[in-house]
Amino acid sequence: MTTQSPLSSLPEPLLSWYRENARNLPWRRTVDPYRIWVSEIMLQQTRVAAVLGYYARFLEALPTVEALAAVPEDRLMKLWEGLGYYSRARNLQKAARLVVERGGFPDTYQGLLALPGIGEYTAGAVASAAFGLREAAVDGNVLRVVARITDCHDDVKDQKTKKSVQRQIRAVMPAAEGDIRIFNQAVMELGATVCVPNGPPKCAGCPARDFCLGRLRGTAELLPVRPAKKARRVEEKTVFLLFRDGRIALRRRPDTGLLAGLWEFPNVEGTLDESAAAAAARMWGLEPKAWRHKLGAKHVFTHVEWRMTGYALEVSGTGPRDFLWADGPELAEHAVPSAFARYHEEARRLLKEG
Repeated sequence: MTTQSPLSSLPEPLLSWYRENARNLPWRRTVDPYRIWVSEIMLQQTRVAAVLGYYARFLEALPTVEALAAVPEDRLMKLWEGLGYYSRARNLQKAARLVVERGGFPDTYQGLLALPGIGEYTAGAVASAAFGLREAAVDGNVLRVVARITDCHDDVKDQKTKKSVQRQIRAVMPAAEGDIRIFNQAVMELGATVCVPNGPPKCAGCPARDFCLGRLRGTAELLPVRPAKKARRVEEKTVFLLFRDGRIALRRRPDTGLLAGLWEFPNVEGTLDESAAAAAARMWGLEPKAWRHKLGAKHVFTHVEWRMTGYALEVSGTGPRDFLWADGPELAEHAVPSAFARYHEEARRLLKEG
């Protein structure tokens, strides 16, 4: 990308458009760095519509950075349950504890960038919206908007392209503090609602239509350029809903790796038939007494897909030390990731039935 860019024409029409058309989202009605930061972390890899309810509940339970720093981890994971990418919540708390220890949020880009879980995008978003600093926040929406306006055919996954976009956005950011606070949000809003990723851009309603090179040259729908996606790895698992005396077995996942530290229903690698599943239960020191259901499920992560076969069965025996036997209320208190959503629903139903 060159420094001679039609982006210099963007700020005035973009900000006018944003003030008239922006969605009314709660994190846009505050300059509190805590609330803006929480929203930005939640919005990573997650749709706005899905975040709204979580955001309200999270801030009702943890209204200040001090409350987040002090909350027990199990309670934090329960508040985050269903949002996925749980390392985000752990890094939120690590960062909150540092903020409390230091007496407040850092008010510089580099200070924000030094906090756990805050990368260049989040640092730029908080720095601009909360502190009025002329720092760019470049996400997928911004990369797409800039690629189309400048007719850039560079790979947007390449860090050189991203750095170039950061420099270009920073160079055209307005001078007035009030405008700075909303400029990054305005570019992202344009990408989310007009210069959209799936399907043709809605050029007729775009404030950049008169100077967008992608529209003028007929290349907008070809942009941005990305490398081909790698195929997801498929993993097969057998999941056990083990019931004993009105309780179900849970265990905590390892402290590292996928879904680290969350609660799950016991499972093993591979797809087991009923005979092999009974043998697996016996390996845990449990004796199958009655088979209730067999149910399949699938869950897709970013890089891996789980294909699951599940068995619900009554057992006797104590089981391993790391099994927690939970009744209905206890199950509700523990954060079980959405990867096990179908089994979680079935477990609640069967515990209620008794």
